[in-house]
Amino acid sequence: MSGATLRLLDRAEKEILKLPRSVKGAIYDFQHKFRTDPRNKGLRFKQLKNSQLYSARVNDDYRALLLHAGGTEYILVAVKPRGEVYDHLDRYRYQINPVTGGIEFLDLVVAEEVVAGNGHAEPAPAPEPAPSPEPAPSPEPVEAAPLFAAYPSEQLLDLGVAEPLLPLIAKITTEDELLGLVSYAPQLTGEVLLALHDGASPEDVLEQVTAPVAAEDEVDTDDYAAALARPATAVTTADADLREVLEQGDFGRWKVYLHPTQRKLVEKDYTGPARVSGGPGTGKTIVALHRVKHLVERLPAGGGKAVLLTTFNKNLAADLEQRLIALAGEEVAARVHITNVDKLASEIVAETERGRTRRRLDDEKARKEWDDLLAEENETRWDAGFLHEEWSQVILGQGLRTQAEYFRARRAGRGRPLNRADRKRIWNLTERYVMRLENNNLSTLRQVTERAAQIEAARARDRAAYRARQADSPKLQDESGMRLRPRYRHVVVDEAQDLSAAHWRMLRAMVDPGPNDMFITGDTHQRIYGNHVSLGNLGIAIRGRSSRLTLSYRTTHEILSTAVRVLGGEQWDDLDDGRDDLAGYRSVLRGAVPELRGFPTWDAELDGIVEQVRAWDGDSTAVCVPERRMVADVEARLAKEGIVACAITADGPRYVEAPVHVGTMHRFKGLEYQNMIIAGVAEGLVPAARITRFREDDPLRYRRDLRTARSLLFVAVTRARDNAVITWHGTKSEFLP
Repeated sequence: MSGATLRLLDRAEKEILKLPRSVKGAIYDFQHKFRTDPRNKGLRFKQLKNSQLYSARVNDDYRALLLHAGGTEYILVAVKPRGEVYDHLDRYRYQINPVTGGIEFLDLVVAEEVVAGNGHAEPAPAPEPAPSPEPAPSPEPVEAAPLFAAYPSEQLLDLGVAEPLLPLIAKITTEDELLGLVSYAPQLTGEVLLALHDGASPEDVLEQVTAPVAAEDEVDTDDYAAALARPATAVTTADADLREVLEQGDFGRWKVYLHPTQRKLVEKDYTGPARVSGGPGTGKTIVALHRVKHLVERLPAGGGKAVLLTTFNKNLAADLEQRLIALAGEEVAARVHITNVDKLASEIVAETERGRTRRRLDDEKARKEWDDLLAEENETRWDAGFLHEEWSQVILGQGLRTQAEYFRARRAGRGRPLNRADRKRIWNLTERYVMRLENNNLSTLRQVTERAAQIEAARARDRAAYRARQADSPKLQDESGMRLRPRYRHVVVDEAQDLSAAHWRMLRAMVDPGPNDMFITGDTHQRIYGNHVSLGNLGIAIRGRSSRLTLSYRTTHEILSTAVRVLGGEQWDDLDDGRDDLAGYRSVLRGAVPELRGFPTWDAELDGIVEQVRAWDGDSTAVCVPERRMVADVEARLAKEGIVACAITADGPRYVEAPVHVGTMHRFKGLEYQNMIIAGVAEGLVPAARITRFREDDPLRYRRDLRTARSLLFVAVTRARDNAVITWHGTKSEFLP
């Protein structure tokens, strides 16, 4: 035995991080020596009595506990003081979970300590009671009922709870004791117990928590080599992984460990486009990044950017690039084109139409052009917002070229129905609008995207025609095959809910249909830009290849509960013609319940914001407001009180180092903060008063705009990791619980 593979179990990492710095340094030295030669005499490597556990010397005072997984495979499951390893072997339990097929390791003494430490803190001394001539008799103490008394052991085992913990679980009587156990127990055990404690039925827990991580093959509880290969066994592999954990702690975990559900999605071979949905903080972006790494590592040797990673927002695109480099290194990132989708469209048009430059208008300026046109035409039936969306989402989105095509076009999710006369008038107005833009040498981002979609669709047709000719002319490939290859082998899209139909038509044409062609992550509950699409109608068939993440890693159970209530009873699509929901959406993190505070005036609310920011007195604090004018008000009031703050612009925070960031709800997409104040959540502001005019005239549009407003507030609340305060002045928003 010359060398060995040493992996670190994720739960062991949490314990190791608590050890003194000198011991952590010794662990890193130890794992290098062990990988090179486990029989090195200085390691004192030996098997423990009647066990698959081995011990090895880390330093004079500490020993590594290693689980043998067959052959030269070992898992570092704990690092303990020397005496605890040899004198109390009965405290250690290891098993292959029969439900997930993953390896689990437990120190029963530690499990009992974390339960007692959280559930039985010493109370403060009581003050001396006043003398009483006849003290009242003390009531008999009432023994609290165990939290899980209603669930038989067999049922808990079927849900995936670790069997060695059943006696301890049977004694838990408080939520604090439960949270103590969850902090140490195997992940599935913790998730199951919290879900049951929160009121979920065993049937729902089985479907939403257990089934997604259950082993897909038959589990042999003695085959540790097979268990090691399953997603449910969360372990590191390379030296760099262990260094990341020891040096960065929780900040490096996302690069090393994936939840079993996430790992299945990352490593699966799909027969076509695949979609992953999930609420905020469930790790959709992390899954997308690991998927890109997985795809790049399986590319044939060579250069070039064969994988596209794109998203809607340019700030998010920059963040994706930094994260991918941190995850996989420069060599992997060099094979990936990372950009936001509007910039990608602009690049395609620029390379095809060299020399033809126009000034680009964003959506706000494009609506202003509509306003000017309607004033000139004395048109009062249609408003600028409706016409801009109809033109962008229906006419440009579907690539309609003629009035006849528009007469036949589907308008799913677009609000009021239109008769033939309505469509004729709208078509005439759009023709005049396009002419107005051309005369002023202007173009909108939506036009650029539509032109890019046309260019890529033409390339795709050329590729199809070329392949049809190949059989008759084999030499054709040598002459022109390079020019007719697709731009990318794989396309990965994050924040998919915000892309328009034209974006999707462009992306679909950039990669040939086939296995693993498109990987899509997003959450329609966070759609804040009003783009409604059906991917199936755009040639992206995700039926049967859709999955959902339900465990939030970012924010607390209490904040999630408030955020979900903000969504109300609305229905949400699944980017296709079906429905999506947040059933099973949960967090294992616990914290303070969000505070809701009302004030008589905006000025008084500003004083409340200052008071709360001072109370938190730390970094990672943000104030979110519904309107742009309110950003300046908050900045000015904080500055007056000597608190440094900066606004969040389209390019991100002006000064990242500022202790307080202030922005509108749209600006917070993709960001997160330890402490969040969501201010101005008042009637007339959330939702905006302007949408009430559609209540009678266009009830479908009114409902759609209400959903968008709910999504904005939902996004804002879920940016908070630990603490959230929601404030208003006057009458509070109808969205608030």
